[in-house]
Amino acid sequence: MPSASPEITLNDGVSIPQVGFGVFQVPSEDTHEAVTNALRAGYRHVDTARIYGNEKAVGEAIRDFGLARDEVFVTTKCWNADQGYDNAMRAFDRSLAELGLDHLDLYLIHWPCPDKDQYVGTWRAFEQLAAEGRVRSIGVSNFQIAHLERLRSTSDVVPAVNQIELHPWLPQRELRDYHSAHGIATQAWSPIARGGDYLNNAILKGLADKHGKSVAQVILRWHIQAGNIVLPRTVKAKRAAENISIFDFALDAADLHSIDALATGERVGPDPDVFHAE
Repeated sequence: MPSASPEITLNDGVSIPQVGFGVFQVPSEDTHEAVTNALRAGYRHVDTARIYGNEKAVGEAIRDFGLARDEVFVTTKCWNADQGYDNAMRAFDRSLAELGLDHLDLYLIHWPCPDKDQYVGTWRAFEQLAAEGRVRSIGVSNFQIAHLERLRSTSDVVPAVNQIELHPWLPQRELRDYHSAHGIATQAWSPIARGGDYLNNAILKGLADKHGKSVAQVILRWHIQAGNIVLPRTVKAKRAAENISIFDFALDAADLHSIDALATGERVGPDPDVFHAE
């Protein structure tokens, strides 16, 4: 089965499927089945991280599914405790070994951890890995404008991606505008704000009824029409298939306005300016 998602071209010329499968908080023992179900549904982009503890299972699932290496886009991330040039180089080797791959498609600095003040050195390691051809694209995650500006002042290499918390309640308009101005692709984690009560919103339920879709599909479609790359997560095969089945309808201007009006600035995850867990 070919990819069920269109692709976006990053600032380095690499193409990335716009809908990826995230495995945050998916236990290692459940990851193989979850990734297999996602690949079966047409996902060709899998996003993991060293701290998730499931890189090995992700790699095994991709190999067992039998796709050629260049048919699956694989992302992982450098954790906070592994920041700094030398640490990041070693962390990359560990992740690549766990995944069982000969190269990565995208490597991200997981958090800026400004109190550690090591992300500039980490970025130098990323540049070296890219120059060696061991990773096709390099980027960051959870970086604010100030952190991105710091990288701009110390490097000529612009991150291909910034993966951030982004959903209707936290639309990150200023940061997305910055991305657009500097050629950085916006990637959304928690694109539906981790579900729960958010999926019971009356406005979203009305739009779901209007289009004959689920609330999650409506939110994901809002992301797609904004040009975001999305990483929905689920361990349910049916839900995984639904989350990528969002290319047979479109939200109109009134729909988009209704969703935009939900913005509150509320986060479901940590504040990147202060988060520094090891």
